[in-house]
Amino acid sequence: MSPYDFPDDLLQAQRAWYTAYRQLAQEENPSQTTVLRRTLQRLSVRIATHPYWATIPGRAPTARMALKQQTWAPDPVETRR
Repeated sequence: MSPYDFPDDLLQAQRAWYTAYRQLAQEENPSQTTVLRRTLQRLSVRIATHPYWATIPGRAPTARMALKQQTWAPDPVETRR
């Protein structure tokens, strides 16, 4: 369990980032890749500028890694192979 109490909206944004990243890795349609890249940029800004980071000064890099580890879930398609 993480020692950090991440807000739900931050957890959701990080999970959405991973979802968009996986979709982008598999997408072949150029117009859709543009949409997914923009989505990743928007989510990256939302995650990086979230007010939560100001509540843990000096420990933000460790907390960011904990957020990534907590929200990372194997791609269901990959685990079936």
